[in-house]
Amino acid sequence: MFKELDPILHSQLRLAVMSLLIGVKEAEFTYLKEKTNATAGNLSVQIQKLKEAEYIEVVKQFKDNYPQTICKITTKGIGAFETYVNALQDYLNIK
Repeated sequence: MFKELDPILHSQLRLAVMSLLIGVKEAEFTYLKEKTNATAGNLSVQIQKLKEAEYIEVVKQFKDNYPQTICKITTKGIGAFETYVNALQDYLNIK
């Protein structure tokens, strides 16, 4: 009756990161930190979990001699997010 919710996306911070990336396709770590109001440490851990699940790709580089981390949503991540949203919609529509 109820579809299982993806435990990777069922975390508030990971879901927030994925929701942001769905809209912009890629974002800098500082942008994600600002938008989610997360601490750098917590955000780093959650980004690593999304990376391990292959929902996002993380690119580390330098910009003007400063480290820059860019997160990009993957095709697998888009699919997982859409499946998660559809499952939530099913929960809301069951009578």
